[in-house]
Amino acid sequence: MGGGQWQALRLLEGLRQAGHEVRLLAPRDSCLAGRAREQDLPTGRLSTGELRRARPDLIHAHDARSHTLAAVFARAPLVVSRRVAFPLHGGPLSRWKYRQAAHYIAVSDCVKRHLTASGIPETRITVIYDAVPLLPAASGNRILTPAGKTLPLLEEAGRLAGVPIEPAADLEAALPSARLFVYLTDCEGLGSAILLAMSASVPVAASAVGGVPEIIEHERTGLLFSNTPDQVARAVRRLLDDETLAAGCAARARRMIEERFTVPIMVARTGRLYEQVLTCRKPSSHSSSVW
Repeated sequence: MGGGQWQALRLLEGLRQAGHEVRLLAPRDSCLAGRAREQDLPTGRLSTGELRRARPDLIHAHDARSHTLAAVFARAPLVVSRRVAFPLHGGPLSRWKYRQAAHYIAVSDCVKRHLTASGIPETRITVIYDAVPLLPAASGNRILTPAGKTLPLLEEAGRLAGVPIEPAADLEAALPSARLFVYLTDCEGLGSAILLAMSASVPVAASAVGGVPEIIEHERTGLLFSNTPDQVARAVRRLLDDETLAAGCAARARRMIEERFTVPIMVARTGRLYEQVLTCRKPSSHSSSVW
């Protein structure tokens, strides 16, 4: 489960709790579909047939494949989430596809800038940040990083800092044992794993790229570094050696999560956007549903 999949699942849960009729279309063998079925969320296979039979009031596409299928085959208003911090492809078919969406949700101001630079009108873009559950405060000694995040460089940084930096495949399960979270990336729309660590009151050090500086204020809610082993190691050592700095960053970051990045806030903002999109269309004669 990547960050985008977790956001889709949390959004579905929140919308259902708010009284909306929801349904997830995804590959049947995907982790997301499996998690949705575990929570008794209605699911279906992501296919043209399902889209044609569904007759939803609104479709929300969370990845490139669903965006393409909805643009070509669906007749309902289309909202598209954009999570990546690089420009759109510029071919004629791609430009046509991106014109079909009624509105875009950008995961950060950084992503919004890429969309506007690619020709999407600013009036068709809303920034809605990722959301995370509020977790108990961590109380461990491990230095964690997401599995698969530039591990050779992190291994060298850990050697320079004199501590192991451990990859965590299931971050939420591992966070209770964390003392520090390190997030190294070359291109990032936002970094929902950072938000999850902040929710658990774990001090964070992360790359100063993409949308990451929108959630980390250097030396107030975490540390930012450039992507070299010595800079990563220096940030790790600062947070390990300066307990006052680490505790202050963790406390301020946790308060920021409570004020701006909770699941109810994200669900409410998304729901209001759906209503705005639907008011621009003729009301449907069948029951309301959000996909």
